Amino acid sequence: MDSEDDLSGADQGPVITEDAPGFDMLADADSDNQIAVQKSYQVLARKYRPQNFDDLIGQEAMVQTLTNAFESGRIAHAFMLTGVRGVGKTTTARILARALNYATDGVDGPSIELGEMGVHCDAIMQGNHVDVMEMDAASRTGINDIREIIESVRYMPASARYKVYIIDEVHMLSRAAFNGLLKTLEEPPEHVKFIFATTEIRQVPVTVLSRCQRFDLRRLGADDTQKLLHKVCAAENEAVPDEALALIARAADGSARDALSLLDRALAHVDPAQADGATLTADTMRGLLGLADRGRVFDLFDMMMSGRVSEALAEFEAQYNMGADPAIILADLAELTHWLTRLKFVEGAGDDVTFSAPLRLRGQQAAEALSTRVLSRAWQVLLQGHDETLRAMNGRAAAEMVIIRMAHLADAPTPEELMKQWESAPADAAPAAPSAPAGSAAPAPHASASPASPTQARSSASSSASVGNGGNSGAANGETARLTQPQTEFQPPVLQNFAALIALVEQQRDIGLKHALENGVHLVRFEPAHGERAGRVELRLAEGQSNIAQDLTRKLRQWTGQNWVISLSSERGAVTVASVRQSEAEQRHAAALEDPQVKSVLSIFPDAQIVSVNDFSADALPAIDDGMMPVDADEYPDEDA
Repeated sequence: MDSEDDLSGADQGPVITEDAPGFDMLADADSDNQIAVQKSYQVLARKYRPQNFDDLIGQEAMVQTLTNAFESGRIAHAFMLTGVRGVGKTTTARILARALNYATDGVDGPSIELGEMGVHCDAIMQGNHVDVMEMDAASRTGINDIREIIESVRYMPASARYKVYIIDEVHMLSRAAFNGLLKTLEEPPEHVKFIFATTEIRQVPVTVLSRCQRFDLRRLGADDTQKLLHKVCAAENEAVPDEALALIARAADGSARDALSLLDRALAHVDPAQADGATLTADTMRGLLGLADRGRVFDLFDMMMSGRVSEALAEFEAQYNMGADPAIILADLAELTHWLTRLKFVEGAGDDVTFSAPLRLRGQQAAEALSTRVLSRAWQVLLQGHDETLRAMNGRAAAEMVIIRMAHLADAPTPEELMKQWESAPADAAPAAPSAPAGSAAPAPHASASPASPTQARSSASSSASVGNGGNSGAANGETARLTQPQTEFQPPVLQNFAALIALVEQQRDIGLKHALENGVHLVRFEPAHGERAGRVELRLAEGQSNIAQDLTRKLRQWTGQNWVISLSSERGAVTVASVRQSEAEQRHAAALEDPQVKSVLSIFPDAQIVSVNDFSADALPAIDDGMMPVDADEYPDEDA
């Protein structure tokens, strides 16, 4: 009996032939499985993974160093690759392993030029080559795992030129594992290469770093990331607007893998029925990235900085009811504060595409209206408040307290400004007396009273000196009566228009601010304060005029006791007050030239000129009181004499 008969015996079971029943069904099932495997989708981050050094983006310094090392034969035995997530550390390690073991029909040696696939290239890039061992230190952290490497390095590679050990997230190894690797890492066999990758380079012992050639993979810039996205979209035959790709590049924050993952999600969002990515607009992309509600964050920030506590709490409650986390709301406010501060110092910060065009314009105006000190104080309050909200038992209550704190601190003077106010206060300025009920005498000072301030001490000393030197008793009695009278309640001035505002500034004798309001600003809009509603003034600064918005906001609140929002606008606005007055002066000058009496005077004195025209009405003339010197007729004889 031959071998074929043995194989066809009864012990071998039934033999299935092509004409056996059910054979077609099995074949169809097999075919369906193959089709399903072939149609499985591969994400863009894996599909467009770099295959050689030319595909790496933004790593020119590392590529140049490796090129020179390979050409000169100065190839290190250990490499340390560090960088942020998704920047390409593991991919670079595989490309480096491929370069070390590169072999083709025409090349048999380490090479950076990887134009064609070599004998070992495909297996190395797939991660299944027998001589290129990849180990995840996050899951294999112990000394026993390192012992396996130490034992295996003594054996020659099976087919490749070098045995390459790629250890990802090497900072996760234990102290014992690092110590066990040191000797082998310092003096490995000639056929062994180590490639380490980590995101936490500071957690790697210095003894390990000193044995490796370190390469810091640079974080991808927004332009580099956008070029990568354009390249992938062209390969996928997808038309995505540039602004949408710019949003993805900014959200990726330097990570190529994050950028491709976000592009994957964006392309999945596109309606297949509409070609050329017609539904993937910039606004749609902002919604996918969670940036669509930044306008409401801006509204909440504006309410806080203008002191509108009730409206701010209502807006916070509305966002909370929509599902927003209190800590996330405070984090968004802090991010907005950071962006507004960058607008003051960083050129091009206003081109952030994550904000829509109206919000970018609004941000420019807010950055001009708020000083750096106010923004820095807001950042500190929000930063501390965010930490308090995370640790609080009731996050919503903690966030509301932060908002209330922000609203009350928005226009408060800084410590430096308080010191300047105290230093500039006159020495004889008397402190404001507290209001007392009618008919009650002033309380006598107690020995245990708190010490007086320097200004109060100087004022008290002046009062004592005037009494001790025998001053006017009537004046002293009058002063005593005035102090014992009930203090009237402070009545804030009502500002109904811009002219009343300038009059208030003149009344407070702030010459610099008055000059700026009259000569350096164009009024765009004026809304008086009413109740808890803050007053609003929109101005456009004239050329050469410095920003007075913050100074005017603080002083109006101090003088009127009401909240005011002073913002800068790009609208043209009205002409300056000085221009209006200049026009009125020119009209009075022209009218004076037409006056008959003025003409007769100018005819008599042809060289005379009209310098100014003043309005001497009856109310404007000073009253003559009894204290004025009488005119003596003897001192002024007649002209005829």
